[in-house]
Amino acid sequence: MDEACISKECLNSTGFSYTLSLISGKYKMTILYTLMRFGVVRFNEMKRYIGGISYKTLSATLKELEADQLVHREEYPQIPPKVEYSLTERGRSLIPILDGMCDWGEQNRL
Repeated sequence: MDEACISKECLNSTGFSYTLSLISGKYKMTILYTLMRFGVVRFNEMKRYIGGISYKTLSATLKELEADQLVHREEYPQIPPKVEYSLTERGRSLIPILDGMCDWGEQNRL
């Protein structure tokens, strides 16, 4: 592999930077992990599972993930309203990364 010259490079133009822009944020990876582990999840189930996240933050973060096409939101026209979240195909393509993080954590937990 050729050694890169840092003076000719820019982090913002890398795939790493793009990926980080999609998944950075206090709860994004936690939400993605939750959906990877449980598949289809309702809003309140996710809120209870994650704990410590406000309704406002969970809602805003889910909207960001949906806008980035990582999460699918399915709303059912009934009373009371029923909304379910799941990973899109694009979101599922992050599963190997999430699995790798889980494996690393299990192997390196102190």
